[in-house]
Amino acid sequence: MTKKTFIDFCNIFIKAGDGGDGHTGFRREKYVPKGGPDGGDGGRGGSIIAKGSEHEFSLLDYTQRKHFRAKNGQPGGRRQKTGRSADDLVLCVPLGTVFRNKETGRPMGEIIENDQTLVLQEGGKGGLGNQHFATSTNQTPRKSTPGEIREGFWVQMELKLLADIGLVGFPNAGKSTFLSTITNAKPKIGNYAFTTLHPCIGVSRLKQDDSDTLIISDIPGLIEDAHKGVGLGIQFLRHIQRTQALLFILNGDPEHVESPLTQWKTLQAELQSFDPTLMQKPMLIALNKTDLLDQEQIQKLQKDFAEKNLSIALISCHNKQGIHEIREKLHAIV
Repeated sequence: MTKKTFIDFCNIFIKAGDGGDGHTGFRREKYVPKGGPDGGDGGRGGSIIAKGSEHEFSLLDYTQRKHFRAKNGQPGGRRQKTGRSADDLVLCVPLGTVFRNKETGRPMGEIIENDQTLVLQEGGKGGLGNQHFATSTNQTPRKSTPGEIREGFWVQMELKLLADIGLVGFPNAGKSTFLSTITNAKPKIGNYAFTTLHPCIGVSRLKQDDSDTLIISDIPGLIEDAHKGVGLGIQFLRHIQRTQALLFILNGDPEHVESPLTQWKTLQAELQSFDPTLMQKPMLIALNKTDLLDQEQIQKLQKDFAEKNLSIALISCHNKQGIHEIREKLHAIV
């Protein structure tokens, strides 16, 4: 997944198909001067349906094509023949996609499971043929009804990635390196701010039979006031909302401009300001780059966090110190 292919917000226009009109017709039988009504019903218009796919990871396809119209139902025919119903139009979307009516803001639903479906707009019902309107006093009705008309509208699609663990930290804290170390993900890694420009997902397996797997998402590095849109801001903060637990990765480099405790306080404040429920999730705190610290520095940092009733895991993605232990903790917490 690259920057060009990851899209997590877009608008599309949808219109379900109109129902086919009912038919007004009469039987023509030999030696029967007045045949009865035999107009058939119209067919149903196609519906617009969203379907979850575990093979989709972006809304890119819905930025390249924005208009989706289902076909109309066919009108009814003679001899009580019902018009053909139109096929439904199915839109495959990534798991975690939320739908809203763009004009009203009304939530329409969300897709969170593979093959789950959500009807965004039902197709119009077909009209009734004149066969339905015959009575004892009106045996030759010339009345039939038109099919239901469907008005199109714009829909907002927002993707909130589904993951077990969300990695949270400042740029250059080592989140991408951590993800590439414990999962099959291959994120872009570099020693400069905002290396990660889009969420990256990896799968961690403790057992080869897939009986114990974790989906871990690397959220792009946050900075102070991210909840106000600064930096990459809330563009990706919303992805943290869908994770079951959080792993805060702090930069332990002694030359870093902010101490690990200051980093933690800032990250905590940003998540609290964006969505207070985020800090209620199960969480772990990991101090990365401990290979750059001596024992005295490590003990001081542990003491600083202990005074705040916090425990920190010591890791080094550079030499893989503590990686296995925290990996087991992540599997246990979920």
